[in-house]
Amino acid sequence: MHKTVILLVGPTAVGKTALALQIAEEYGTAIISADSRQCYRELNIGVAKPTPLEIARIPHFFINTHTISEEVNAAIFESYALETVEKLFEKHDVVVMAGGTGLYVQAFCEGLDALPQVALSVRNKIREAYAVGGISWLSQALQQADPLYATKGEMQNPQRMMRAL
Repeated sequence: MHKTVILLVGPTAVGKTALALQIAEEYGTAIISADSRQCYRELNIGVAKPTPLEIARIPHFFINTHTISEEVNAAIFESYALETVEKLFEKHDVVVMAGGTGLYVQAFCEGLDALPQVALSVRNKIREAYAVGGISWLSQALQQADPLYATKGEMQNPQRMMRAL
């Protein structure tokens, strides 16, 4: 049998967890969460984490693995998930991955382009300038630094605009 990851994706509260548990029990395997918030120990409201009983019933990964002070992003998830799947495949032919963060699933399935590390000082400088100048400063800075993004990117989303800079 080929090694297989069964992906269950969709929005919160559509039954992914229940179905993932059912499939994992049938195959005697584990579940990897592909949710960008369930990994944080401190977040317990509005994230639809599996219950402690469900976690005790089936091994879960990427649940309560990080604190909110740690950086977690799609690249970190990709590395974590690929490493976890490799280890799980040593004992299982099938692994279940369930979650609603599309970029995490895409990163796992297709990989991500390598991006250069951005120094924290650069990030802080952009955040401070945004705090003073607001979205109009971000818009002007992007028009100068990356006119293509300024015409085609999300120019009403400050978080994405700062990331683009």
